[in-house]
Amino acid sequence: MKFRLTATVAASAILLGLAAPAFAAHAFDVAAAPAPDVQAAQGVTVPPLGFTRRVLPNGLEVYSARDANTSNVTVQVWYKVGSKDDPSGRSGFAHLFEHLMFKATRNLPSESFDRLTEDVGGGNNAFTADDVTAYHETIPANHLQRLLFAEADRMGSLVVDEPTFISERDVVKEEYRQRILASPYGRLFGLFVPETIYQDSPYRRPGIGSIQELEASSLDDVRRFHATYYRPDNAYLIVAGNFDQAQLNQWVDQYFAPLKNPSTPIPANAVVEPEPTGPKSVTFYAPNVPLPAVVVAWPTVKYADADRAALEVLDGVLSTGESSRLYRALVYDKQIANSIGSSPDFAQQAGNLTAYAIMADGHDADEGIAALNEEIARLRDQPITAAELAEAQNELVASALRSRETVEDRAQALGFSLINTGGAAAADQAVAQIQAVTVADVQRVARKYLTPQRQSTITYLAADAAHPPSVQKMNVDAPVKVADLAPAGEPVALLPEGQRAALPQAGPDVAPATPVVADFRLDNGLRVLVAPTQGLPLVSARLNLKAGSVNDPSGKAGVAALTAALLTQGTTTRSAPEIATQIEQLGAAVGAGAGVDFANVYANAPANAFPQTVALMADLVKHPAFAAEELERQQAQTLDGLRVALSQPGAIAGQTVGRVVYGDAPYGSPGSGTLQTVPTITPADVAAFHAARYRPSDATLVFSGDITPDAARALAQQTFGDWRASGAAPAAVADPAGQAQAPRIVVVNQPGAGQAAVVAAIRGVPRTDADYFPLLVGNTLLGGGFSSRLNQEIRIKRGLSYGAGSSLGARADAGVFTASTQTKNETADEVADLILAEIARLGSEPATQADLAPRRAVLIGGFGDSLETVDGLGSLVANLALYDLPMSDLADYAGRVRAVTPEQIETAFARHLPVNQASLVIVGDGSLFLDDLRAKHPNLEVIQLENLNLGSGALK
Repeated sequence: MKFRLTATVAASAILLGLAAPAFAAHAFDVAAAPAPDVQAAQGVTVPPLGFTRRVLPNGLEVYSARDANTSNVTVQVWYKVGSKDDPSGRSGFAHLFEHLMFKATRNLPSESFDRLTEDVGGGNNAFTADDVTAYHETIPANHLQRLLFAEADRMGSLVVDEPTFISERDVVKEEYRQRILASPYGRLFGLFVPETIYQDSPYRRPGIGSIQELEASSLDDVRRFHATYYRPDNAYLIVAGNFDQAQLNQWVDQYFAPLKNPSTPIPANAVVEPEPTGPKSVTFYAPNVPLPAVVVAWPTVKYADADRAALEVLDGVLSTGESSRLYRALVYDKQIANSIGSSPDFAQQAGNLTAYAIMADGHDADEGIAALNEEIARLRDQPITAAELAEAQNELVASALRSRETVEDRAQALGFSLINTGGAAAADQAVAQIQAVTVADVQRVARKYLTPQRQSTITYLAADAAHPPSVQKMNVDAPVKVADLAPAGEPVALLPEGQRAALPQAGPDVAPATPVVADFRLDNGLRVLVAPTQGLPLVSARLNLKAGSVNDPSGKAGVAALTAALLTQGTTTRSAPEIATQIEQLGAAVGAGAGVDFANVYANAPANAFPQTVALMADLVKHPAFAAEELERQQAQTLDGLRVALSQPGAIAGQTVGRVVYGDAPYGSPGSGTLQTVPTITPADVAAFHAARYRPSDATLVFSGDITPDAARALAQQTFGDWRASGAAPAAVADPAGQAQAPRIVVVNQPGAGQAAVVAAIRGVPRTDADYFPLLVGNTLLGGGFSSRLNQEIRIKRGLSYGAGSSLGARADAGVFTASTQTKNETADEVADLILAEIARLGSEPATQADLAPRRAVLIGGFGDSLETVDGLGSLVANLALYDLPMSDLADYAGRVRAVTPEQIETAFARHLPVNQASLVIVGDGSLFLDDLRAKHPNLEVIQLENLNLGSGALK
């Protein structure tokens, strides 16, 4: 996947080969600054990540790096076991086991990792890939000792009983249904692509497995798997953040050094994937596929191979950004594809490169295959240009810089290097290797690996009566057998409370600091906010305008969204391809979008390229062309995107909820438009919307990152100082939320849906409501995070979903509160009952202080995490400005969260979010739940998906 490069490179100003100090106070001559010349990136010496290494006598490798500029620390344990090690007949087993590692240990009750992370303002997660299962926590630095104790305890003494095993296995089945069955292209990329590319490699099996093989697994298998692979000599411990090195070493010795390795060896698993014997072409079918898709794929190289860097650059030329070859050819010029992409996937033993196209409406798979093959042939037959090489290299290096802002990012970079190469060097060398790639290297690897004889071609089509859904390949052999696993030994049990090892106490707090925000206006009325930070040479800008979908003209839903989308598609002096090329030359990220109340134009760039990036951003805002042919392209892409969205239960439910809560009021209209309204929008519509709504007096420009207030003032003046609006400002939309609607129970019937989406929705509050903070904390108790009430009831206790949550959904006017999940169709009515019961509970009984303390920590910890990145900080500042809230709220946030009482939450939920005003929207295969649901809700409405009318509050 593409993240693998950005996860394995060192972040430093030197990455771009240019000095990047904070902006000086003098003005930039931006107006005179031309677009940067396109030159090949120069090789640089990349400094090491700075991790120290030590090896314990039991073989555990420990890497650590101190960073005193953060208040956090990350603890990560990377086990050298992944889905390739799933025993034969047990595909998905490593991933299932990942879930079970969050349960009990000898000294810690089940779900303790959430108590130790989420409940103190941190976070935890894990992932399983081909060759690794990694567990990572980021927590306030004073909790480091507690996490080291916990990680050592689950490495040495995991507790799994039969009820826990069955419940978590059910959760994984729901994850399978959500990722594979409910997504229109889930089967394609999750199942069919890997099984087609590889012949013998265990990588040909899906990491998530299959429901049948998950069912075949047993509790004894789990215990044997832990005994086999979860051992000190098969793991890396990585710690990065604010800590004392000597103290860390002492704690590691205390908790990890006593752990023993089993006497049994780790099963051999070193498959050499054979060369393809010839081309392969296959066709798969699946339900609810709205648009045909095609994939071309080749086996390439393992991660450690010297050709990896050239293949990364080739991939950048092929599909990264709107100036890439696939986008230009298939999406922009020929307009035969709705979306394209390519992905270089490099693992320990083998790798592959895939390129795909999801076709535009009215275009078939054969066109896509021919177009993909034409572009691949160009890579083989003709050298790429020097400009293309430089753009790809600049994009990759800038992306690497962005991916290294936090200690968690840097630890993950090291982890991928260790797993894939056995050492840290690759993480320190990757950028230099990318910058050393030549034009000749790209053509050489294209000719070597991307040949017709080595190619697999996959066509993916909608199933019908003549072509039933294709079945996942089962009974795939694997190098590891269940018999190869170590004996389970004596089962470990949770000790009685009085006999458990004491959990270490947290140390003194390390408080996050909020920057002082500079606040001023230009002569044209544009408000400018500046939040400077210390750290990487990155700067973010975001321009917020009162130009959201609430302002769409009547009958023209989608105008705000299309206006924002068209900003990057041409100005009076730049074409869309020229804009895309310049963005990629700069190594920048530039874009625009429209929400309900506001529109946003954003830019992020390395500090040395930031002035030119903001100059480009200003040109997009001030001088959009809104050419008819560009509008037609965007309309076609939007319509295809809607067709894809309307094949997914979750997306359908999300669009339906607005109409249920707001009816025909402006807030009820789908912001992306509908299949009926989007084609009616004209260039005159978007030009008029822009002229009326994109005004400096109604806009706020936020800078965050490596920039001083003086430099920001000069840059804003030079780029936006001449911006003027024409005519009087339009009146604000009156009563955007409209009159309160009566509650409804709506079922959108989607036969064959892989899952049911269940959403409870209630008309909510404006962001400026006096009860915002009690509702915010209450919402976090209900559905914010893994240990929230909804997730506890639906996922953890009953295994009915992969996850459940809620959103306060505050807006400028009355917002929309939602609580939602996805579940198997058969349990949709049960899950709906559970959601409504938990909402009712918040408004009818006070939470305890013990309940609230961890939920407050979740909010404060998430706030602190946002402060660690330039985009996150900029977003916090911008959101205050959007609702005319004082900048002092940034520093006051933690205090206001802590001040919320249980009584305030109960009162606020009873007043604003009473359960008797809740509507239900359920999207799924009604044949599997309608009878049970109708027995509870006789007045429910059933709407067939093909009859769903999102243009009307009636939905019909």
